[in-house]
Amino acid sequence: MAKYLYVYHGGKPPASKEEGEKLMDSWGKWFGSLGSAVIDGGNPVGASSTVKSNGNVDSNGGANPASGYSLIEASSLDNALEKAQGCPVLASGGSVEVAEAMDM
Repeated sequence: MAKYLYVYHGGKPPASKEEGEKLMDSWGKWFGSLGSAVIDGGNPVGASSTVKSNGNVDSNGGANPASGYSLIEASSLDNALEKAQGCPVLASGGSVEVAEAMDM
């Protein structure tokens, strides 16, 4: 089994405590549905900066800043993409970037 990095982009923060609880419940259910494939459930991330090849820094994280990450195990890229389809960030307009994490 290979490891895949999920980088979450976008999504909307909850507008109320109740909405936040509902959102956390949906993340818990999704991770539960992935079972032992979850290596590291990850975390949300704060404001980011992007260092460009010319040395300039975008303090807003660039065009599509990350909002969180997870590390999962899957049998193939297609399987990792399939698992990502249920991610709660998608329901709030966000996206999931999927990349194989290569062992070195």
